[in-house]
Amino acid sequence: MKLSTLMEGLTYEIIQGDVHTDVKQLCWDSRRVKEGALFIAVRNKHVNRHDFIMDAVREGATSIILEDDMYEVPKEVTVLRVDHTRKTMAILANRFYHEPSKKLKLIGITGTNGKTSTSFLIDGIMDHIGKRSGLIGTIKNTVGPKRLKTVKINPTTPDALELQSSFAEMVEKGVEYAVMEVTSTALERDRVIGCDFNIGVFTNLSRDHLDEHGTMEAYQAAKAKLFSMCKKAVINIDDPVGEAFASRAQCPVITFGIMRHADFTAKDIQYTSRGSVFTLVHNDTESKVTLSIPGEFTIYNALAAIASCYALGLELDEIIGGIGQVMFIPGRFERIPNLKDIFTIVDYAHSPDSLEQLLQSAKKLSSGKIYVVFGCGGNRDKSKRPIMGKIAGMYADHCILTSDNPRDEDPVEIIRDIEVGIMGARCTYEKIEDRKKAIFQALSKASKGDIVIVAGKGHENYQIRKGLSIYFNDAEVIEDYFMMETDSVSVLK
Repeated sequence: MKLSTLMEGLTYEIIQGDVHTDVKQLCWDSRRVKEGALFIAVRNKHVNRHDFIMDAVREGATSIILEDDMYEVPKEVTVLRVDHTRKTMAILANRFYHEPSKKLKLIGITGTNGKTSTSFLIDGIMDHIGKRSGLIGTIKNTVGPKRLKTVKINPTTPDALELQSSFAEMVEKGVEYAVMEVTSTALERDRVIGCDFNIGVFTNLSRDHLDEHGTMEAYQAAKAKLFSMCKKAVINIDDPVGEAFASRAQCPVITFGIMRHADFTAKDIQYTSRGSVFTLVHNDTESKVTLSIPGEFTIYNALAAIASCYALGLELDEIIGGIGQVMFIPGRFERIPNLKDIFTIVDYAHSPDSLEQLLQSAKKLSSGKIYVVFGCGGNRDKSKRPIMGKIAGMYADHCILTSDNPRDEDPVEIIRDIEVGIMGARCTYEKIEDRKKAIFQALSKASKGDIVIVAGKGHENYQIRKGLSIYFNDAEVIEDYFMMETDSVSVLK
């Protein structure tokens, strides 16, 4: 594709070279540049890619887009200057891959909590009905059971190049429906410009990511951007922010909730250790829904998934049949079975609201004691640490404060920040910085019927310390503990 074609209608300054040059690849990582690439020098908080322009040229980039002053590059390299390289990159990515999201029925899900679970439920419904679907989110990027070829890098919502490439791959593989998590960061940083959302879903909003947005008002404003980009909105009306979004939406709105009148609501809810059952009410129709995942928050996620699929024209009975087939979601209220009959749960809860919802739901499983193992991430919003400590202290019988992903911070200092909130709570607590030892300690204290919750990392299989990603998986650590216990019993026999 010609550079001039990609840039059509955009404002730019030609610094040097031929704007009609061919572009064979779009890239913003100099280490992945191929011959004939257009290198886009995007700047963020941690990296200024203008510093890697010459690296990109040496790797074969034949054109550059930048927003800083001119960098000296060979005369045969075309250089354009724009006001915003990040926004330009999103527009160009959409064009380079021939606007792939327009060929899909795209569902975008935003909210503090529930994005991953809702996306998995929708994907599971599609699979049950026999619809070919793709999934982009925190845990994986897939088409059906197969992972996309596109390399998944850390963010829940990929950068614009990775995202549009993923959509193009889905189109190539005959996908009809695509489900993606849309984070506030992605909306704020223009990653989803050019995405043609059929449905925008709002799950909830609570305190998180203030290290990124600064204030709750800014965080809410970032989330709101999705609803200026979608054809229909599916909104949790029980959430005050959802109510505000619904009242201001410029597109048709479908509401869901439990506490208030909504288009899709749940009544006669029954919680068990193996899931939940409720009556779905939509218009004058009532239907029984069975879920294999426990928790009140799962009811909300299920309502969001059901409403989204219905909004796309799928039959309600097929939707209900499909949602009951989703047996578990990795790291989301994930039960780890064991012979000691301890309710052992791994969950991704890493914000005050998600931790509180998790603990409230866990209390309904058993009358036994609750043991909670958790920490907080380093280089993230410090203000939520004592709040999470206070919440854990309210619901748990015993807490073990430990490390999460300390990143560049001292894990001991992070634990001290959490401890400020838990001091004076009714529960007892201890501090064990080593996460494996902390998990083992909780399990050793628990008896039959007790609940052990390991929160914060969920599906993650790593810990980040001082720039290094070290293999670590909460579920595997729990399984290792019970394996050791079984082996010990066998030896004694």
